[in-house]
Amino acid sequence: MNYGQLLWRGFFAENPVFRLALSLCPAVAVTTSVKNGLMMGVAVLAVQVLSSATASLFKPWIHDKVRIPVYTIIIALWVSVIDMTLAAVAPTIYAQVGLYIKLIVAFAIIISRLEVFASKYPLIPSLIDGLGMGLGFLFAMVLIGAFREVLGNGTFWGFPLTTEKPILLFILPAGGFFTIGLLMAAMNAIDVWRGGKLPQSGGGHV
Repeated sequence: MNYGQLLWRGFFAENPVFRLALSLCPAVAVTTSVKNGLMMGVAVLAVQVLSSATASLFKPWIHDKVRIPVYTIIIALWVSVIDMTLAAVAPTIYAQVGLYIKLIVAFAIIISRLEVFASKYPLIPSLIDGLGMGLGFLFAMVLIGAFREVLGNGTFWGFPLTTEKPILLFILPAGGFFTIGLLMAAMNAIDVWRGGKLPQSGGGHV
């Protein structure tokens, strides 16, 4: 198994937001700034990697009929750990996105990787798959947050960039979906330019 290709697949070729259209609701709700997008992205990255590793290690003892509830418990465990850690180390930003950190338990991106990959492969490939998907989600959150903050607030990381009046639409939910649509189109254009094929939609799950 080529670990480089596996990592790249999660980061770009099957990017959970831009390519598979997973977890779009939190992507829109949180990414009003780079800081918020970064914190959510880091949290999902950590939960994805740790959950994939745990599911892979314990898969021999997970009965097929109860695998989804067990995966949910695994994810909830790591979400609780990450939630408490972020609340301690970054309380200011956590106050804005803390609610969404707790909702990571229900993110389609994480449980889908446990079901599709970690439950079938050994520890190291599962770690790489989780890392690729987590980095892809982190990249998407930061990029969307930067786009919306610059155009909607006229700032980057809280620092003013221009005295021109910002386009407030980009801070609103409608602007979030518009931003994601534009970035999806850009990713598809890059893929076509590289000779690839357009991805099939992941269904827009939460």
